[in-house]
Amino acid sequence: MTAPPLDAPPASGRRLRPVPTAVALLAASLPMFMATLDNLVMTTALPVLHTELSASLQELQWMVNAYTLSFASLMIAAATLGDRLGRRRVFVAGIVLFALASIASALSTTPEMLIAARTVQGAGAAAIMPLSLTLLAAAVPPARRAMAIGIWGAVSGVGVALGPVIGGAVVEGISWEAIFWINVPVAIVAVPLVLRALPESYGRRQRIDVPGLLLAGGGVLAVVWAVVNGNDEGWGSARVVGALAAGVLLLVGFLRRESRTDHPLVPLKMFRIRSFTVANGSAFLFSVGVFGTVFVLSQYFQVAMGYSPLEAGLRTLPWTAAPMLVAPVAGMLAPRLGVRPLLTAGLALQGAGLAWMASVIGDATVYGDVVPGLALAGIGMGLTFAPSATAVLADVVPTDHGTASSVNSTIREVGGAIGVAVIVAVFQAADGTLTPDGYAQGLRPAAFVGAAVVGLGAVVAAFMPRGTGRLGGAGTGPGTGLGTGLDTAVGGADEAGTGPAAAAGPSTRGDEELVATR
Repeated sequence: MTAPPLDAPPASGRRLRPVPTAVALLAASLPMFMATLDNLVMTTALPVLHTELSASLQELQWMVNAYTLSFASLMIAAATLGDRLGRRRVFVAGIVLFALASIASALSTTPEMLIAARTVQGAGAAAIMPLSLTLLAAAVPPARRAMAIGIWGAVSGVGVALGPVIGGAVVEGISWEAIFWINVPVAIVAVPLVLRALPESYGRRQRIDVPGLLLAGGGVLAVVWAVVNGNDEGWGSARVVGALAAGVLLLVGFLRRESRTDHPLVPLKMFRIRSFTVANGSAFLFSVGVFGTVFVLSQYFQVAMGYSPLEAGLRTLPWTAAPMLVAPVAGMLAPRLGVRPLLTAGLALQGAGLAWMASVIGDATVYGDVVPGLALAGIGMGLTFAPSATAVLADVVPTDHGTASSVNSTIREVGGAIGVAVIVAVFQAADGTLTPDGYAQGLRPAAFVGAAVVGLGAVVAAFMPRGTGRLGGAGTGPGTGLGTGLDTAVGGADEAGTGPAAAAGPSTRGDEELVATR
């Protein structure tokens, strides 16, 4: 079964009344904002959860990683399920599941209960993220699609930037449970809005690669478990070594499976494309270094510096909010300069920012000492987002855009989970503790490791083909993802059936600018 045209009537054959673009945009963006917000909304609540639930550092990690791993593991499968059962139907199911899991999170009385609820919450987010942009593209007129996608991307960025601030404000003003309760009224508003504003659509009917899904999810889970527990149980212990070995074997089995099945979750042929491989490699290293460091740094402001949750969240803004200002500029420069100089510079600035913070952190550190590092990391992050999204699609044929974007999103989420595990392992190995006196001791080496990983990402980015993403340069010729027109890019992603999660290609009409999201 092939995907219907973006402007086709709903599958029922009954054409709905035209819905204003603003309403369709709100219907698609509101659930997506909720899901992206929950990526970082917990960071400023972690010290409170440590106290009120008596959670260990390992349990705090799993509260974050349970969401991320579930999100990453199920994203492509949820999008494929949407192709078969109806994208709007699966999208709504994801919203409902997310809301129910939020209620369970708020009612949790033990760390184990919260970790389990966060796992289910991640499954709901996996159905929301890859389908929101596909449904939006089908709901708005082609003439307004570029604008709608640009706003959608900005909303996603705002969700990430405001996560620590909103989390801090809610925890300080109400309670930690309220950061989950606020999702419920959002879902109650979103479900009828989606049913009214977004038409149902279907994609290619293909089987979900369940064995591949189990191999990949099990492999990543085993590796993360081993890293999280390595310091406590001993890196040479039978359980840790066994988990690492099992994880590696499962991932090797996944690669073998994907190379042989006719319906792979991750088409390995895409990694023969140099720009796609480099973009994903640098994105993985970016997520490992940055999100792992965010986990420990956000707690430093409260545990070591004594700020309240809201004050700590506000103090992350030079880092988390800067991309909202810088990313649009990077998006405009990419068609002129190509993505390689922007991506390389962005990752290098982030590495420098993390290294700055690591070098000034100590017992007598004040907030002003770390601001330059936060600003450098924020500017670098803004230079990374749009060029990375562009590079992922640069030389991929339009019909594979959705799959390429979803693979990239999955790799970044997995990188974030591994990053939290690795950076916290370094923190613990350096005798870091969740106390005012012991936090800086572990944070310094952890931040230096984060800086080194992101710096390695900059080295990988330097291998991007020259001219990738530049109008008239490499990656813009016939048959590539870029230079084929925005409508074609979105349509190709729609046909791919996995819903673009990262970017849309630039238009070739005149000198219009690249539209990139996330």
